[in-house]
Amino acid sequence: MVFIPDKRLHLGAEAEVWSGSWMGRSAVSKQRRSRQWRHPNLDKRLGTRRMVSEAKILMRLHNAGITVPQVWDLDIPGGRLIIQRMPGIPLIEILNNAETSEQLVIKALRSTGAAIRILHRQAITHGDLSSNNILIDEQGNAVLIDFGLAVIDYEVERFGIDLHVIDEILSASHPNHHGAIDLVLSAYLEEEKSLGTAPEQSGGLVPTAEEVLERFENVRSRVRYHG
Repeated sequence: MVFIPDKRLHLGAEAEVWSGSWMGRSAVSKQRRSRQWRHPNLDKRLGTRRMVSEAKILMRLHNAGITVPQVWDLDIPGGRLIIQRMPGIPLIEILNNAETSEQLVIKALRSTGAAIRILHRQAITHGDLSSNNILIDEQGNAVLIDFGLAVIDYEVERFGIDLHVIDEILSASHPNHHGAIDLVLSAYLEEEKSLGTAPEQSGGLVPTAEEVLERFENVRSRVRYHG
C-alpha cells in the first residue's frame, strides 16, 4: 500500500486518521487502533468488521451516484483503509468563523439537511453527524464524511436519532446560530418532496422524511423529559 502521510487529522479511540497521498492522489488513511482493554482476538474481529463495513457502505453510496469519499485501498490484515480526500471546509469552521456570510451559513445548513436525506434514502444512517463530519465546498454544498459508525437500517428510530445528534451538536456547539436545526430539517423534508418517494432498497422501504421528522421530535421530547 503506497500511502505517503502528510498531516495527522484525528487521533480517536478506534482509529488514527492521516491526510497524505496515495498513488499521487490526495487521500486519507484510517489506521485501526487496538483497544488494550479488549481481548486481542475480539478487538481485531470488531475492528476488522467496522472497517470492512465502512468500506462497503462507501462503495454502496458511490455506486448510487452519491458524493462520498471513494475507497482506494483496504488492507484488512494491516487494519488500514485508504479513501479519497474530499475538498471542503468542516461545517464547524464555517459556523465558528465570525466572518462567514449569513448567506453561506444558510446554504451550508440547508445543504446539510438535503445531504442527510439523500443518505437516509439509501437505508443508511450515519451514526456520528457532528459538524466535524460535514464538509462544505466553495459553492456551499455539503458532503458527509467519516462513516465508521454508519449502518444499513430500516427502523425509523435510528434515522430519528441521526437527526437528534446534529440537533444536539448545533445547540451545544453553535448556539449563536439561532434556528440552525430548522434550516436543516426543512431542507431534509424539501429534498424528499423534490426527489419523490424513496426507491425500495434490498431490505425493503426506508421511512419517509415525514416519518423520520416525527420520530426525531419524539426522540427529542424523550431526551428532554429524562434530562
